[in-house]
Amino acid sequence: MNKVQIEQSKDKLNRLAWLLDNTFRIPGTQIRFGLDGLIGLIPGIGDAAGAVISSHILTQAAQMGVPKSILLKMAFNIGLDAILGIIPVLGDVSDFMWKANQRNVQLLNDYLEQPEKTVTHSRLFVGLLGFVAFCGVAFISMLGFLLLRWLWLSVEGN
Repeated sequence: MNKVQIEQSKDKLNRLAWLLDNTFRIPGTQIRFGLDGLIGLIPGIGDAAGAVISSHILTQAAQMGVPKSILLKMAFNIGLDAILGIIPVLGDVSDFMWKANQRNVQLLNDYLEQPEKTVTHSRLFVGLLGFVAFCGVAFISMLGFLLLRWLWLSVEGN
C-alpha cells in the first residue's frame, strides 16, 4: 500500500472503531458506547458477531504490513472482548468498557507514527503473555500430577 492508501484506510478504520465503540453517549454522562456493545447484547451470537466485525481492523492492519507482535496484541484485544462478553451481565458491562476496536486502531496509529517503539512494546506484551500462559500450563500440570499422585496413593492404601 502507498501512503495515500494507508491514510485512507486509517481514516476508514478510525471511523469504524468510533462507530463500534463510541457512537452513542448516555445523556448526562461521559460514558460512550457503540454498535459493538449493542450487538453484544444479543444472546448466543452477539459477541461472536462483534468479534468477526472487529477482526476487519486486524485484517486491514495485516494488509498494511503491521508486524506479527502487534497483530497478536490486536487479536488479544478482540479475544478478550469476546471472552468477557460471554459472561452474563459482566460481559455486557465489559462490552461498554473494554473498547477493543479503539485500542486496536490506536495500536495501528501508534505503529504508523512510531514503529520501533510500538513494536518493542508489543513484543514485550506478547512475551509476557507467553510467560503467563506457560506458567498457567505448568500450574495446571502440577495440579494434575498432584491429583493423580494422591489418587494413586489412596488406591494403594499408603
